[in-house]
Amino acid sequence: MNATIMRVIQQGETYQVDSQKAEGAKLSKCNIVLKELGGKYENQYVAMMLGNLAMCRYAAGDIVAVRLRFQTREYNGQMFQDIIVNDLVKL
Repeated sequence: MNATIMRVIQQGETYQVDSQKAEGAKLSKCNIVLKELGGKYENQYVAMMLGNLAMCRYAAGDIVAVRLRFQTREYNGQMFQDIIVNDLVKL
């Protein structure tokens, strides 16, 4: 996906989760709510920020350029969609 200009709605607190890549290691993680520019009814996304990116703080109303990755996975017979922030830069 190409970079998209969005507005930050809110960002959650950063917390640590177990890393799947390194045994015993921890990974920083937080959620961020982003909305496309345009108006009241534009698309809105809740995305995960991981690693060093999760340590960055953004305020509600900040305008950012963002690249999102959409992926699906199956867990216990159910399908889930994850939205992951690949890159995010405040404008």
